[in-house]
Amino acid sequence: MRARANSFKNLASSFDRELENFFNSASTSLVAPPSENNFVKKLQPKISEFRRVYSAPEISKKVLEKWGPTRAKLAIDLSSIRNALVSEVEGYDYDGDRVWRGRRRLKFKEFWGEWKDEEENEGNQTEEWKPIRDLKKRFKELEKKSELGEIFEGFKNSELVEKVKSSLKSIRKDPQESQEVPPLDVPELLASLVKQSGPFLDQIGVKRDICDKIVDSLCSKRKNQLLLHSLSSGESSLVGDDNNGNTDELDVRIASVLQSTGHHYEGGFWTDNAKYIPEDGRRHVAIVTTASLPWMTGTAVNPLFRAAYLAQSDKRNVTLLVPWLCKSDQEIVYPNSLTFSSPEEQESYIRNWLEERIGFKADFRISFYPGKFSKERRSIIPAGDTSQFIPSKEADIAILEEPEHLNWYHHGRRWTDKFNHVVGIVHTNYLEYIKREKNGALQAFFVKHINNWVARAYCHKVLRLSGATQDMPKSVVCNVHGVNPKFLRIGEKVAADRELGQHAFSKGAYFLGKMVWAKGYRELIDLLAKHQTDLDGFKVDVYGNGEDALEVKSAAKSLNLNLNFLRGIDHADSSLHGYKVFINPSISDVLCTATAEALAMGKFVVCADHPSNEFFRSFPNCLTYKTSDDFVAKVKEAMEKEPQPLTPEQSYNLSWEAATQRFMQHSDLDKILTEDRGAATATTRPPMPAVPKASEVLDGGLAFAHYCLTGNEFLRLCTGATPGTRDYDKQHCKDLRLLPPHVENPIYGW
Repeated sequence: MRARANSFKNLASSFDRELENFFNSASTSLVAPPSENNFVKKLQPKISEFRRVYSAPEISKKVLEKWGPTRAKLAIDLSSIRNALVSEVEGYDYDGDRVWRGRRRLKFKEFWGEWKDEEENEGNQTEEWKPIRDLKKRFKELEKKSELGEIFEGFKNSELVEKVKSSLKSIRKDPQESQEVPPLDVPELLASLVKQSGPFLDQIGVKRDICDKIVDSLCSKRKNQLLLHSLSSGESSLVGDDNNGNTDELDVRIASVLQSTGHHYEGGFWTDNAKYIPEDGRRHVAIVTTASLPWMTGTAVNPLFRAAYLAQSDKRNVTLLVPWLCKSDQEIVYPNSLTFSSPEEQESYIRNWLEERIGFKADFRISFYPGKFSKERRSIIPAGDTSQFIPSKEADIAILEEPEHLNWYHHGRRWTDKFNHVVGIVHTNYLEYIKREKNGALQAFFVKHINNWVARAYCHKVLRLSGATQDMPKSVVCNVHGVNPKFLRIGEKVAADRELGQHAFSKGAYFLGKMVWAKGYRELIDLLAKHQTDLDGFKVDVYGNGEDALEVKSAAKSLNLNLNFLRGIDHADSSLHGYKVFINPSISDVLCTATAEALAMGKFVVCADHPSNEFFRSFPNCLTYKTSDDFVAKVKEAMEKEPQPLTPEQSYNLSWEAATQRFMQHSDLDKILTEDRGAATATTRPPMPAVPKASEVLDGGLAFAHYCLTGNEFLRLCTGATPGTRDYDKQHCKDLRLLPPHVENPIYGW
């Protein structure tokens, strides 16, 4: 019995060491359990020894059932030990004497329960056998230490942890389990680079078939993966074996990845393959100009009429983009101290003015971009990137009224990169104005080349209203302006009155225009001063306001000229209907709108024989002169005769309907706006990009150089830019409800 007791004592010590090792491993590793726990492996021989010592079949059966290798876990269920120890054991002391007669049952209270003694037979309780007492003590210590494990186990199975795990899984899912498109791998990126570099490689002597082989080799890995996946899933393989199949697959992959990321390709340096494509059959036309009502200037009035008549077609959506001035600039530019507190207020004024003159409701949108008035240049300079105020989804056709003016200091996206077709319309002969300034010849030389630079870089086609403008790249000469329908109605009324025998004209000659020297006032004063005696008694009423008003009036008074100066009014005002002769000696205009309006009202027009008046020579009431003596003769002829009524054909040629038709034809918009875009939207294999033309490379280089130069504030100021026009200011942000420039165009790293 002593030997058996010693054996059991050794067993208890071993069992104690194994339990301590188990706790140490469990407290330091709360991760996924291994396939088979070492504790269970070591514990099994001890249980077998225990069975041999006591020859307890019940113990061996339960231990083998509960502690098999396949049931081993890190978080071991100690109830198995409890069940194994709930056996009928008779204890002996070291001297072999019986210490108790009855059976003693060892139990746990639930999982880590307390040991209880249950005496089933009669007898007095004696001192427990030391190995069993040590074993019970170790179990109690293990019970206390396991509380930490229970806390971690409870936290692990808590609802909070489950929610966090589900959130993390939703953030990062397996591409095969989700519907996300896997990103391009390195071979696919290299294949795309080689494919897009085909024109360049061809230039340096790398043949096209070599490029195709490289692309095919790089795509083969991806193709094999798709083939294996399709075979393993039992689906039919769609992967081809030819080079065309590889390139098609690469195109589809790139398109799917771009679509999954929501990226919209805006075009590259050479090509613009992903520009706006109409989906509803309607084309978008954006008209961008440099002035707005109530400033009565040609670049404010004519683009407004153009927008109204282009919008008459139900196949086009038209947006007119005009400058918004802060209140301080409005007080300088707009007549009669007229100001607006919001863009909506100014838009209402513009629409009311327009609808009173055209007689129908114009269906187009008016938007505003930030602008600042330059007193030195007497014009409005755009502030910031004007192109950003046309959304990319509407960037189809752009009409730039005064493209040179809009792009002198344009620091933003290239118009021809954003829009499918860009047409520039030259309104002003800036060289003529600049030549009148100090060092004008030198300034005009630089401005001439800058105008050619920006027109070539930012326009596909340029329309010059007359030959009075400088010859620009990609340009043709065509008058694409009409007159307000109100003037034509006045002319019809005058013709009807004359048929009835009524005297239509009761007044003599007048001149109307902004009162600045360059608008013909210098020529008018010189002609009248030179032929004051020849035109004795000839009086001219002058209507206009402007920066040079005091100087002009002072010069006329000093020469004792018969000029009557009046405030500027609308040319359609009823007080002007009775004048018979309109005098316009200006040679700085490109195409004088007032001349066309006077002809439409059935008046005589006396003007210089100048390219700006070429369009009007076909009208019998237009009297042109070449010399000052010829001017005197034409004035006398006009004052003595009666003007001829306009024919229906002549009236139509002056109308905006005819001007819109000429514009559509000479700008190529009649072809572009009606072309079928269905082929562009078909899912066909995109052709290999052709080698860019030398002119396209040059235009792109000019645009890039201009962008770099206009980004430097010092260079902008040296060339005459208004300070603070590279970006719009806080007042513009407030008025137009814009994000600050540093938010709209962030500089990363700041």
